[in-house]
Amino acid sequence: MPPELENRQTIAIIGAGPLGRWLALAAARAGYRVLLEDVMPTNLHHAQEYIRRQLGPRYFADRSLAASGASLKGAFHGEVTALTDEMDLKDTPAFIEDTGFLEGANSSPAMPSANATGDLPVAENSLRTVTFCSTIEDAVRQADLVIDCVPDELESKLEILWLLDRMAPPRTVLATPTTRLSIGDLAACTYRADKCVAIVAEARGLAESPASAILLRTTPRTTPETVALVESFWRRLGFTPTFELEPTAVQ
Repeated sequence: MPPELENRQTIAIIGAGPLGRWLALAAARAGYRVLLEDVMPTNLHHAQEYIRRQLGPRYFADRSLAASGASLKGAFHGEVTALTDEMDLKDTPAFIEDTGFLEGANSSPAMPSANATGDLPVAENSLRTVTFCSTIEDAVRQADLVIDCVPDELESKLEILWLLDRMAPPRTVLATPTTRLSIGDLAACTYRADKCVAIVAEARGLAESPASAILLRTTPRTTPETVALVESFWRRLGFTPTFELEPTAVQ
């Protein structure tokens, strides 16, 4: 890891659909080291192209490389690992992601607006790093915060939290978007119930609305350090976080 990255917080995003790539872009703009994971190469390629277009040539160390549209490896200031270079997407079929976004056939996916993150401050002289990963283990092994983008369904959430709890370091905080499930119940199924937070927002609304208030739900076991880390993350993305204690949380 370059020495410039050693003191940077690392954010892992699980799922490179519209919500995941929007979060990755917003976190990169805010100066975080970002690891974006997806098992689908097509999703990673869409995310790679979206982030490259949104950040623009001024964020690239090699401007001729950026202008040519060549491989993104080494193109950012810092480290970029792109797993799906040189893919031809002209025949990519239509698909509907579990996040609720509809993407058309034979066309580029519908991306959230560049203004979706609001007027984000860009860290001065910051190293903007996005690493694309094809496995959860690679994405989370050094993460300070992990945000999953799986469907808001009990089975999906339990599965992803079990995997994250097993693979991430003990210090890692887990944040999961859900409007339907109890964060207390979900957290109780991990060995880090004190480091689990719910992002109370629908995927579509979170990615498409401009920076605004964001509701975060905790349990009686959530530590102040967890709250501070998650609050700092959302503030740096341009949101105003509000926390509420889940009254029915498992103690």
